[in-house]
Amino acid sequence: MKKTMTKLLSELLKNSKKSDRELAKVLGVSQPTVSRMRNKLVQEGLIQEFTVIPDLEKIGFEILAISVIKIKVTDEMVERAEKWMEKYPNIIFAAAAEGMGKNGVMLSLHKNYRAYCNFVKENLQYWEAAIEDYDTILVS
Repeated sequence: MKKTMTKLLSELLKNSKKSDRELAKVLGVSQPTVSRMRNKLVQEGLIQEFTVIPDLEKIGFEILAISVIKIKVTDEMVERAEKWMEKYPNIIFAAAAEGMGKNGVMLSLHKNYRAYCNFVKENLQYWEAAIEDYDTILVS
């Protein structure tokens, strides 16, 4: 990928709402060039979608929890996890992962510390037999 294309992708990661005119100024190219490059990134699948980043505080969430777990994984567990997560719209991301002795990661939003504690309690009770280790970093 060309250096300018990489820089465009980096700028879009920082703020996908920037206009092509604003991006052109940052990149030192014309606005039509930015439009062509952005379209190429989408067509080639390097950009899969543009997404909304809400102001979490304004919509009532005080805490973002980044949880890493070590869990016994089976095919049945994956299916069970998908159904379990449907009950919790505050889980915004979950995936298999590697590192720090863990094999899973989850991002969840919480209205306050009490709601977070209740979520963890339910989580640990439900997955008691499968979870070997569970750590969380809270971002407020």
